[in-house]
Amino acid sequence: MGLIRGLMGHATETDLERVREEFASMLIEGEDVQAAYKLVRDMFVFTDKRLIVMDKQGMTGKKVSYLTVPYGSIVCFSKESAGHFDLDAELKIWVRGQDIPLTYEFKKDSSIEDIYRILGAAVL
Repeated sequence: MGLIRGLMGHATETDLERVREEFASMLIEGEDVQAAYKLVRDMFVFTDKRLIVMDKQGMTGKKVSYLTVPYGSIVCFSKESAGHFDLDAELKIWVRGQDIPLTYEFKKDSSIEDIYRILGAAVL
């Protein structure tokens, strides 16, 4: 079911131990992964210090980019829920020094609510 939900654009919560192992080389001493959500091949990783967005690119997904956003750099964030005719929910994150927000689209599901709540706890 997780694979089907992922292919449909639903963010699914990911096993934290596996994520801790995968991201161990990027984490600083004392930093811990708090939550992780996978969206098709991409992933949102919330640590106790920052948000890491993993973006797998290309057909094979071998090229990967990582975006680190320290919680202290997040100026504001918003979510737009999916409606009856618009099935996509949208998350926007404004980062200090950037004019255009980071924008991510989700299919209609509850994971965007979890992600929004985690951002709120980390930033506010």
